[in-house]
Amino acid sequence: MASSNNAGGRPSKPMSSVKRTYLVAYNALSAALWSVVLVTTAQTLASTGPKAVYPAVGEWTKWTQTLAGLEVVHSVLGIVRAPLVTTLMQVASRFALVWGAVHSYPTIATSPAYSSMLLAWSTTEVIRYAFFALSLSGLAEPPLLQWLRYSGFYVLYPVGISSELWELFLAFGIARAERDVPTWVVIAVIMATYLPGAPKLYGHMMRQRRKELELSYGAS
Repeated sequence: MASSNNAGGRPSKPMSSVKRTYLVAYNALSAALWSVVLVTTAQTLASTGPKAVYPAVGEWTKWTQTLAGLEVVHSVLGIVRAPLVTTLMQVASRFALVWGAVHSYPTIATSPAYSSMLLAWSTTEVIRYAFFALSLSGLAEPPLLQWLRYSGFYVLYPVGISSELWELFLAFGIARAERDVPTWVVIAVIMATYLPGAPKLYGHMMRQRRKELELSYGAS
């Protein structure tokens, strides 16, 4: 699911310089890694088309997303203030896509939905990680970046969610055709979790936006 949490960034309490340095490095590295996904996906789409996106950036995306598993650790240890359940839902759903659906059935990555999913994910993450890297460094976040951090989900979230569901649906179809009952049942269960999960995450992002932007400059 589209990422919205603070698990990469905002500290839960005053932090030591070591922890702060670690989080700045983590967020800066993550922003750079997702920038590669964004630029490569966009360039490949423009020059070759969606069928070439997975060969160009699929492995990079898989390992970049794997690094984001640290965000669950950050939440568990209280390094940052991020709700564990929300963070776990987001990380688990993406792991299911990159390590489960796409890794197991790479042909589904030829669909335009895979490319739109990567564009939504990478745009979201470049904004989020860059925002937190600047914030933790003690630098002022550009107003545009702050607005994008808490408003970009209006477009990126629906694109990301619909793309993820389509990829899962394609994987479900292949598993059914292969009569792989355990796999298609698992995929069906994952898809079913989007019914309660997507509105929950969207509501969480709405609350974040209202809180952060109103505190900053009274935006609604």
